[in-house]
Amino acid sequence: MDKSFDRGNVLASACPSRQILQHLTSRWGALVLVSLHSGTKRFSELRRSIDGVSERMLTKTLQELETDGMLIRKSYNTVPPQVDYTLTEFGSQASNKMFELVDWLETNLGEILAERAGNA
Repeated sequence: MDKSFDRGNVLASACPSRQILQHLTSRWGALVLVSLHSGTKRFSELRRSIDGVSERMLTKTLQELETDGMLIRKSYNTVPPQVDYTLTEFGSQASNKMFELVDWLETNLGEILAERAGNA
């Protein structure tokens, strides 16, 4: 683990926190975090729960989040192959924050859409 960073600075272009933030807040990254908020899921369960994600994009997103230490991929030697994804402690913390934002958005969607229509 790199201890050269006491704290990141996401506004600095060279800070690695910027890339991690991009992975967490990308369209698919955020939805994976929300989907895994309820617990471990298989690849096929994630794909079904996230409407519109392609297999390729889900695979890429899961790899990025695994590299960033947000989730653990566990593969079972079965036929057909089974792979589970579980949030790590960091992933769980990020998922909680993303879940709060999504809950706030869904709760206030009607008012937000009304504001949006009023400003169009």
